[in-house]
Parts: sequence; structure tokens; C-alpha cells
Amino acid sequence: TGGGRHGRHANTGAQPVAVASVHSGDMPIELTELGTVVPITTVTVQPRVDGYLTRVLFTEGQHVKKGDLLAMIDTRPYDVALEQYEGQLASDRAQLDQARIDYQRYLRLSRQNSIAAQTTVDQQYKVAQLEGTVKVDQAQVDNQKLQIIYCHVTAPVDGRVGIRQVDMGNYVTAGQTNGLVILTQMQPISVIFTLPETELGAVADRLRSGVALPVAAWDSSNTRKIADGAVTVLDSQIDTSTGTVRMRAIFPNQDETLFPNQFVNAHLLVNTEHNVLLVPTTAVQTGPNGPFAYVVQPDDTVAIRDIRTGPTHGDVVVVRSGLKAGERVVTDGTDRLHAGAKITIPAAGNTIATGAPPAAGANGG
Repeated sequence: TGGGRHGRHANTGAQPVAVASVHSGDMPIELTELGTVVPITTVTVQPRVDGYLTRVLFTEGQHVKKGDLLAMIDTRPYDVALEQYEGQLASDRAQLDQARIDYQRYLRLSRQNSIAAQTTVDQQYKVAQLEGTVKVDQAQVDNQKLQIIYCHVTAPVDGRVGIRQVDMGNYVTAGQTNGLVILTQMQPISVIFTLPETELGAVADRLRSGVALPVAAWDSSNTRKIADGAVTVLDSQIDTSTGTVRMRAIFPNQDETLFPNQFVNAHLLVNTEHNVLLVPTTAVQTGPNGPFAYVVQPDDTVAIRDIRTGPTHGDVVVVRSGLKAGERVVTDGTDRLHAGAKITIPAAGNTIATGAPPAAGANGG
């Protein structure tokens, strides 16, 4: 009985804690910056001629390919003008052919001294004048054909069309405000984010070496990863008002989880440190002299060890000095610890009641 009371009294002052072992591993050096989803190409599809919109051939939200016919403008006024210019061209070509024949006849007569030399020269200039007139006529014909082509509004790039701005039957004008529809390239798509100038050196070195820098896009709350991509370009200058430089990352966006103008958190993997000591962030305490950790001793007591930490990723931090691989550090139950304090380590699955001694029944068992 006395032995039982002695055992309960000995364990009453022991603090139950959770511990973790210091181990070596790889630490990704990652930067998290706020970014905006920006399409690589956004086009406001504009009518290039005036006329009535006779057909709309796309569905709002539809994916289209470059060259797909989106809308039709009434071509009849341009067809009539084309016929007029083609008739003028034919008439002037006939005059040119006649003038050339006359010029050749005047040349023969001039060699026989049967005609004045001035008449031949005048005919030569007339031929040149009609040649210019035919060129003007041909240009007018080509221009009207071009207007008819412009009546067929096609997609300039691959992408997704938005909400229709003009309904069929309306009279549209070249370059009108808002155009017919906005066409946005969705695959691939880019994210523009800013990088502090203090981190510029390491990122620029990696880009110059030709190594792709992976980027993960997380949602605005930074709780869920949306997509994976890679940095493609660094801006050419630093914004002096913010001390940052812009970067563009490209994402395949096959499932279109990234949407234009969406705010995301860009996680940029700058580098990876290999074979460094890692501990949970909960093991790092802060004191007057900086960070420290409670190290478990062989006699089930703890010692305070000043440490120097490095980068953090998630719930793991790099320890530069102060700890060795294999040592155990306290990660939970540090509220009442001090140098030399006695601890107990509950079995896996038991709940740690921080600051409270174990129940008498458990101690007795």
C-alpha cells in the first residue's frame, strides 16, 4: 500500500506532453503571393463594316476555334457596289486595250514617217494614263471584295465567347462600342502576381538558368489548390511605389478552374533545400533570447535548447543549429514546462490534458 501511495505521489508532478523526433529531409522554399487570373488573349470582336446584322452563329459561352464564323452582316449593298466597280474596270480595260493597239499602229507609221512623232508620244502617255485608271479600278474591286469578307465576322483566336452584346436585326457600325461579343482565350491562361524585390535575385537566377519554376494557384482563402503551372516571364522593371516586380505564370487550365479576373494565391517554388534538420513548428518556442525548444532527456526531464530556425513550409520548420537528428522535442504540453521538469509521454491515441495531472486510476494502473 505504501509503495502504491509513493508511486502516485511521484507521478503527480510529471507533465504529460507530446513529442516528435528531429529528422533530416528536404525543405521546399516557397513564396506565397497574391495574384490575378489574366487571359493571354482577350479580343472584343468588332464589326469592320456598317450594315444590318442578319445572322448570329454562336451560342453564348461556346468554345470556338480561330476562323470560325460568328456572325453575318448584310452583304447586298457591297455586292451591288462590287458589280459597279467590276463594270467600270471592264470598260477601262477595253479602252486600255484599244489604246495599246493604236500605239502599236502609230509606232509603225512613225517609222515610215507617215505620222507626226508627237502623235505617237501622245498615244504612249494615253496608254500609261489608262493603265493607271485600270489599277485604280482593280483596287476598288478588291476593296469591295474585302468589305464582303468583313461582312463575315470570324473568330480571330481560339477561345470562349461571352454574352452577346448585339442581337440579330440591329444595325451595326464599324468599331462600335462593346463590339459584338468578347472572346477570351481560356486554355492556356495566365496568372499575374507580384514578387518582392528582396526575392528577385534568387528567382531571376533560376529563370536565367533555364529551370522552370513551378507555381500552384490556390483559392482566395488559401485553403484549396486549384491548378498547377509554371513561371514564364519576369517583368522588365520594378514598381518603385510598391517595391515589387510582376511575374506571369502559365496554367494549362484544361478543366477551366481558373477564371479571368479571379483572385488567387500563387505559391512559387523557388528552390528546395536537401538534407536539412526538420521539426514541427509547434516545437519552436519563443523566449527572451529568441527561439528555443524543450529537448527530452534520457531521465524523462526536459532541457531548454536555444535554436536557430530557417524557412517554414506548412507545419514544418528548418532548424539551422541547436538540435541533432534523432533528438526528441516537445510539441504539445509546454505551458508548465521549465528546465529540468519531469514529463510523461502518453501512449499513442491518448488525449493530452495540458497542465492537468493524470487521473489516479491511470497512475495506479
